[in-house]
Amino acid sequence: MVLLGTILLLNGCEASLFAGLNTTDRRAGIDTQKGIVFDAPHQLKLDVYRPVGVEHAPVVVFFYGGSWVRGERAWYRFVGTAFASHGVMVVIPDYRKYPQVKMDGFMEDAARAVAWTHEHASELGGNPNDLFVMGHSAGGQIGALLATDPSWLAPYGLRPKDLAGFIGLAGCYDFMPIDPSDKDMLGMFGRDEASQARAQPVRFVRGEEPPMLLLQGTTDHEVDPSNAISLAHALQAHHEPVTLKLYPGVGHIALVFALSRPLHGDAPTLADTLPFIHAHPSASLVASH
Repeated sequence: MVLLGTILLLNGCEASLFAGLNTTDRRAGIDTQKGIVFDAPHQLKLDVYRPVGVEHAPVVVFFYGGSWVRGERAWYRFVGTAFASHGVMVVIPDYRKYPQVKMDGFMEDAARAVAWTHEHASELGGNPNDLFVMGHSAGGQIGALLATDPSWLAPYGLRPKDLAGFIGLAGCYDFMPIDPSDKDMLGMFGRDEASQARAQPVRFVRGEEPPMLLLQGTTDHEVDPSNAISLAHALQAHHEPVTLKLYPGVGHIALVFALSRPLHGDAPTLADTLPFIHAHPSASLVASH
C-alpha cells in the first residue's frame, strides 16, 4: 500500500490516493464541520474534527505538506478522525501556495489559522490553553516557524510559548543552503543567505519555545533526518523540552499515512503523539475515546 502510494504521488495522483485512504478510515463518534471560512479576504477555509460530547478537549492545528506548492485540507480527513477518536479536537486549515504567494504569504495564513482556532476553540468544545501545532513535511516547517519565530503570532497577541506544544512529522527545519537548481524553493524562500535563514526554524531557537515532539523516519528520502536532529540539538542546547523519535525503515509518506486506520502498523506515529498531547496538565483531564 505504501509503495502504491509513492507511485501515485510521483504520478501526480494525490487526490485519488487520499480519497481512497479516507474511504477506508471511517469512525463513529466524531462531529465534523467542513468549510469554515477563517480568512474571508483570501477565501481560506478550515475543517474541524471533534469528539462528540467532549468539552475542553486539547486542540491540534494540523498543517499538511506538499512542498509548499500543493495539497488540500480535505485530503487529510484521516488525520482529523484519528485524533478525534482519542478525545482530541483537530483543525485542518488550507493555506495559499507558491507561486501564488511566497513564504510570508503562507506563514501569515498559518498564523491566522492558529489565531482563529485560539479564539474559537471554546465554542467548538476545545481548550484554547491546550492548543498544539502539528505539521508534516512542508507543514512541519510552517508549524515549527510558528513555534520558534515570535514574529508570526505577534500580530494576534500570541507567543510561541502560548502553544501547548509542537509536533513535527518529518519537518523541514534546517535546509540551508538551498540547491541553486531548485527554482521553486529559491522563489519562495529567496536566493541570499539572509532571506533563506528566515525560513529555518532552527535559527530562531532562543529558549522561548513550547515543548516539542519530533518524529522522523530514518529512510526518508524527501526530508533528510538531519533536519529533526538539528532542531532537537538546538532545543537541547537551550534546555528546552524536546523528544526526538527516529523510526528505522520508515519513509516520508509512511510517517503520516500511519495515522490512518489501514496503515497504522507502518509507524507508531499516533501511539507516540497521543501521550505527548495528554501529558499537558489540562489535556490530561480529557478522557480518550
